[in-house]
Amino acid sequence: MKFLKTNGKGLALCLVIAIPAWILGTFFPIVGGPVIAILLGMLIAIPLKDQGAMAPGIKFTSKKILQWAVVLLGFGLDLAVVLRTGKQSLPIIVCTISVSLLISYALHKAFHIPSKISTLVGVGSSICGGSAVAATAPVIDADDEEVAQAISVIFFFNVLAAIIFPILGNFIGFSTTSGEAFGIFAGTAVNDTSSVTAAAATWDSMWGLGSQTLDKAVTVKLTRTLAIIPITLILALLQTRKGQKTQGKGVSMKAIFPFFILYFIAASLITTIAIHFGIDASFFSPIKTLSKFFIVLAMAAIGLNTDIVKLIKTGGAPLAMGACCWVGITVTSLLIQHVLGIW
Repeated sequence: MKFLKTNGKGLALCLVIAIPAWILGTFFPIVGGPVIAILLGMLIAIPLKDQGAMAPGIKFTSKKILQWAVVLLGFGLDLAVVLRTGKQSLPIIVCTISVSLLISYALHKAFHIPSKISTLVGVGSSICGGSAVAATAPVIDADDEEVAQAISVIFFFNVLAAIIFPILGNFIGFSTTSGEAFGIFAGTAVNDTSSVTAAAATWDSMWGLGSQTLDKAVTVKLTRTLAIIPITLILALLQTRKGQKTQGKGVSMKAIFPFFILYFIAASLITTIAIHFGIDASFFSPIKTLSKFFIVLAMAAIGLNTDIVKLIKTGGAPLAMGACCWVGITVTSLLIQHVLGIW
C-alpha cells in the first residue's frame, strides 16, 4: 500500500504513455515502441514542468523496472541453440563488436565525448540496439538524458539500415537465390532486432525466398545478443572498482555491483536447461513479451525526465559517433564475409 502511495501516480503516467506506444510499435516495427515511448514522454515533459508527487514513480520506473526488463529478457535466450546455430557468424560478430567499441573509445578520447554516452552508443551499436542500452545504462549509472540520446542515435541508424541495406545487398552482388549472405549481413550489421527483421523480410520479399533470410538473420542476431553478458559484466567490474576508489575502501561489493546482470544470466540458464529437458521455447514467450513491454515502460519514464531542447543541442557528437560505429560495423561485416567466402 505504501509503495502504491509513493509511486502510484508516476507509474500510472508512465503506463498511460507506454500502452499506446506499445500498440503503435506493433504497427510501425521499424520505429518500435521504445522510441515512440521516449518521444511521447519528451513531449509530455514540456508542459509538465513540475512532476510533484509523480516524481518518485517516474524515477522508480526508469531505474528499477528497466532492471527487471533486462532480467526477464534473459528468459528469451536459449544459450545452447544460439551458440550451436551461430558458429558460422561468430567471427564476424566478434570483429564487428570489436571495431564498434574501438571506434567509440577512440572518438571518446579524441573529441572528449562524455564516457557514459560513448559507452551506450558503442555498446548499443555493436550488440543489439535498445536492449543493449537498457542492459548497460544501470551498470554504468547513466542518467535518463544519456539513455535518451543513445536510443535516439540507435533509432536513426536502424531506420537507415532497414531502408538502405536491401538496396546495398543487391548492388554489391549478394546471392538472390539464397538468404544466407544477406541474413548474416543483416544479423551482424543492423543494430536493433526490429530493423534486422525488417531488412531481412524485405530481402525475402524482393527475391521470393520465403523466410530463408529472416530465419538466418534472427539466429545471427540472437548469437550477437549474447555479447551483452560478458560486456556488461566487464563494465560492472570496472564500475565497481571505480566506485571503491571514489567512495573509499569500506564500500562493499554488494553495495556497488549491479547484481541484476547475474539474474539475467541465471534467467538465460534456466531457459537453456528447461528447453534441454523438453520444455518448448514458446513457454517463455509471455515472459519475453513482458520484458519488451517493461523496456517501453521504462523508456516512457526516461522521456519524461529528458529535456528535449538540451537533447537537440547536445546530440551532434553522439550522432557523429553513431555514424562512425555504423559505417565501421557495416564495412567490417562485408569484409569478413568476403574473406570467409560467404559472398
